[in-house]
Amino acid sequence: MPHPAPPDDPLKKAFLGFLESERRCSPRTLENYRHALAEFRHRQSGFTAWLTLTAEDFRGYLFDQMKRGLGRATIRLHFAALRSFYKWLTHRQGLERNPLLDVQLPKQEKKLPVVLTVPQITAMLELPLKLEKDRQAPAWAPERDAAVLELFYSTGMRLAELSALNVADLDAYSDTVRVTGKGSKQRLLPVGAPAMEAVQRYRQKAAVHDGPLFLSKLRRRITTQAVADIVDKYWRKSGLPVHVTPHKLRHSFATHLLDNGADLRSVQELLGHASLSTTQIYTHVSTQRMKEVYEAAHPRA
Repeated sequence: MPHPAPPDDPLKKAFLGFLESERRCSPRTLENYRHALAEFRHRQSGFTAWLTLTAEDFRGYLFDQMKRGLGRATIRLHFAALRSFYKWLTHRQGLERNPLLDVQLPKQEKKLPVVLTVPQITAMLELPLKLEKDRQAPAWAPERDAAVLELFYSTGMRLAELSALNVADLDAYSDTVRVTGKGSKQRLLPVGAPAMEAVQRYRQKAAVHDGPLFLSKLRRRITTQAVADIVDKYWRKSGLPVHVTPHKLRHSFATHLLDNGADLRSVQELLGHASLSTTQIYTHVSTQRMKEVYEAAHPRA
């Protein structure tokens, strides 16, 4: 659980204000950073001030986290917040040397993204309009849910990006959607015909003409949690062995593009990755899938 911020922590407060106002970080990122900094202070019995800490203090914290059995990914997330904080302290608060530059973290465990097959995706996308309607939900809920699933797989957009969509972001004439991603960067994504048709069907049934694209039962913008719940609902009804999340639909989108000959740079742009190295993980998935097909089909594999 997050620890309450000490009342005498103006540096932390100023840093979080910088992330919110200048870096335009999402509420979730702000909460993660707030928690990481509070957790560090909570674990430091002799804490005096941020500007007096040494590399040895952070090595001790790293050792404590490893001893407590925290995974490498969790440790690296905590230290990502601390490193960002200390980078800000050196640039904005006159700290002469960043002590975290001398701290080596455990290497990231390389886990390949879990990807659904095309038949699995297809079966799940068909569910909203096939299942019996929920009488408690709006009459247009099945059409909305179908549009949500179709748009995730058709564009590979992130959960927060889909929730933030407005009607004005859609261009039915060019079959594109304008998405605002991390750092308020915008990109234009192509939308496949089935997804665009699903969106238009939902808009017509729900009478959505302007403002937020996807609505809640109260006709307000749908929250990210509600979108995640929609995906989870149809995963449970699908009976698929793989737990389907919005991010797994994004993984599947990228991998299926590469499986069918898309180049890595184009996939990077579609996903909105700042670095090509982030996108390269999908080449490993695609190669692994090709190996499995080869070994299953070739007589002398």
